[in-house]
Amino acid sequence: MLPEQAVSRRTVLKTTGGSLLAVGAGGLASADPDDVVRVNVGFDSEAGRAAAREAASEVVREFDFDAATLRLPKRAATALADRGGVRYVEHDGTAHALSTTWGYDRIDADVTNINGYTGDGVDVAIIDTGLPCNSSCLPNVGAGKAFVDCTSSCCAPWDDDNGHGANVAAVIGASETCDCTTGIAPDATLHAVKVLDDYGAGSYSDIAAGVEYTANQGWDVANMSLGGSSGSSVLRDACQYAQNNGVVLVGAAGGSGPCTDCVGYPAAYSEVVAVGATNENDGLASFSSQGPEVEVVAPGTNITTVDPDGSCITLSGTSMATAHASGVLALLMGAGYTNTGARTRLRDTAEDLGLPSDEQGYGLVDAAAALGLDSSDD
Repeated sequence: MLPEQAVSRRTVLKTTGGSLLAVGAGGLASADPDDVVRVNVGFDSEAGRAAAREAASEVVREFDFDAATLRLPKRAATALADRGGVRYVEHDGTAHALSTTWGYDRIDADVTNINGYTGDGVDVAIIDTGLPCNSSCLPNVGAGKAFVDCTSSCCAPWDDDNGHGANVAAVIGASETCDCTTGIAPDATLHAVKVLDDYGAGSYSDIAAGVEYTANQGWDVANMSLGGSSGSSVLRDACQYAQNNGVVLVGAAGGSGPCTDCVGYPAAYSEVVAVGATNENDGLASFSSQGPEVEVVAPGTNITTVDPDGSCITLSGTSMATAHASGVLALLMGAGYTNTGARTRLRDTAEDLGLPSDEQGYGLVDAAAALGLDSSDD
């Protein structure tokens, strides 16, 4: 939810942050290291902030919405959860990059590109492992930010030292001159929001910070080809904040299939377009998670994409399906839709594959139909 008093709250958080850090100098040193935990705390009043100030040893991060990430002793975390003005105290969990994946022609992206819909002027955040700085297949990389360290021969703090971010980004925005593939929105500007490390893992608070950063930059689309099996209140808060600030959020349903009611997070949140994966025969990919949160599906098996070094690679997973949906949403945002309008148009024009709704949602994303183009002769 968009804060009604964002400026005053930010001021309070920064002020209390200094106090929390001052408290932490003694509290953290005196605590048994094994007894100190990292938690996300949500507030709904000044009393909640004050309670956190009293309990915390260190402030890890302050958000523009009503939450912070803290380090404090376990016993203090337990007590804090019962204090007035505190909405939640949660362990700062971890999410992982989802195994990646073909489908440019199947969703009629060739038709949209031929008709001049290329994503020009649209900003897409790749909330992932980063992006390569000098890839000929990804020439439209704009400003970025890292929330985790890059560890191996990095050309920028947000460089991709894992490969997953590049794999995802190429499906969305690879140049038409790329030898491996063409992106659905080849002229969109791609922004690295590095929240996952070289192993493809990242904390929920880092991901939340990346989502918040995306919203504060005024970018249009946030691709989140990542997920965890459990929810996070701070990540939910960040998604609400971004949605209310005009970002269309797209998340991978997950690769836990075959299963029922197993969509991962953040895709399972109502603020996020949850994307499942289909195979070349328009069936549900065997690995694709199912559940009522699935909104659309997209190609997700044997997808040809690009590694950071520019080499071609074929992959499968809901990560790639998510990138297909993000690419189409980028085209819609470029055509003048709002984030909510683009999301509605995406699902209203999806192709019904005849699968159960908990498998396909509204159906297969269709770029041409979404833009009102005829693909019958394609």
